[in-house]
Amino acid sequence: MKCSIATIVSILGLVSASPSSLDKRAKPQGLDVSGWQGNVNWAQVKANGASFAIVKATEGTSYTSPYFTQQYDGSYKQGLIRGAYHFAHPSGKNGAAQADYFIAHGGGWSADGKTLPGMIDLEPNGGSECWGITPSQMVTFIHDFGNRYHSKTGRYPMIYCTTSWWNTCTGHNTGFGANYPLVLARWASSPGAMPAGWSYESFWQFADSGKFPGDQDQWNGDEASLKRMALGH
Repeated sequence: MKCSIATIVSILGLVSASPSSLDKRAKPQGLDVSGWQGNVNWAQVKANGASFAIVKATEGTSYTSPYFTQQYDGSYKQGLIRGAYHFAHPSGKNGAAQADYFIAHGGGWSADGKTLPGMIDLEPNGGSECWGITPSQMVTFIHDFGNRYHSKTGRYPMIYCTTSWWNTCTGHNTGFGANYPLVLARWASSPGAMPAGWSYESFWQFADSGKFPGDQDQWNGDEASLKRMALGH
């Protein structure tokens, strides 16, 4: 999610979207941000129509974003529904430990109607698309992360990926769609084909720039259903 634009495009095959057409969508719009965006002017983001924000908290078991507090708390204070995300390092095969680290550094969930379940960000590590592990090992890593997150928060995490990455690196695994909301990355005019196991996306990251800082996202529903998602209903 936070590689260079050139790296993401070359590895994931993402297609640039047309911000002018995408801005006209009726569904709730939002953004995802990380340290690359620095301090965000959340009042302006709110004024521009954002309903939600997803904020990078952690990577692996040793990195925390220095801008997490400003971004996570700032979006909340402006009335946005907010959530945190964790950039996964699957090569360590320590999914439960990474979930623990994420939760301990802002990635938890509360039933306040303003907090999304945490998100695990699954994408290539530079030129290593699947982090040097097998599809079976990747599936185990994701299950370990998700089960630990669920045991501590009562929610399964959202999964961020592209269709190509998921099908390649998990071997078309279909065992996650029932419980794990999908945040689909595809910079194009439509979400396109879903990864194995999902029939629809919950959120769609449709562009890497636009009227908000960072990546541009859309909820697949209305404002009322977004609030129910935050509540866990």
